[in-house]
Amino acid sequence: MTATNGTPARHEASTADTVAAVVRQWRAVHPDLDTGPMEVIGRINRCAALLQQSEDAPLRRAGLSRPEFDLLGALRRTGHELTPGELARETFSSGAAVTKRIRQLTERGLVERRGDTRDRRVAHVRLTDAGRDLVDGILPEQLAYETAVLSVLAPTGRDDLAALLGELLTRLEGRMGALRAGG
Repeated sequence: MTATNGTPARHEASTADTVAAVVRQWRAVHPDLDTGPMEVIGRINRCAALLQQSEDAPLRRAGLSRPEFDLLGALRRTGHELTPGELARETFSSGAAVTKRIRQLTERGLVERRGDTRDRRVAHVRLTDAGRDLVDGILPEQLAYETAVLSVLAPTGRDDLAALLGELLTRLEGRMGALRAGG
């Protein structure tokens, strides 16, 4: 889609959000540059930052951070023990971060570590009954919270956004995987 002057048409989602102001400033300084990528990436980053600042109210009330909940959730949704390495992959976290979270969640009685009978270097992590009860109790409340956050979007807009973000994520994951593999 192009504007009448032959340049790509822009989808100005909002002239009031903070990214729109930044884009207007950059256009004034560099009118020759296409700020389209900034309009998308900037808004994704700003939304992510605002969501992280809100700290997920139901999780906060339960005394959990989002990364801790993600670790507990990975154990619950897979339905079996996972090694710290598997948890790192499931939660997109570093091994050191997972180790720290496992230690904290173990101290709180939400997960247990078990050594591997064949390889002492390997640990297996599982939810305790208290951990499973916490995840099962908080998940409906967390989903209701996230639904409320997204309620500003029309259902079709939310579905479209989910599909577009899914497409972007799939491509980025493929690209990052190829870069890590040396391709």
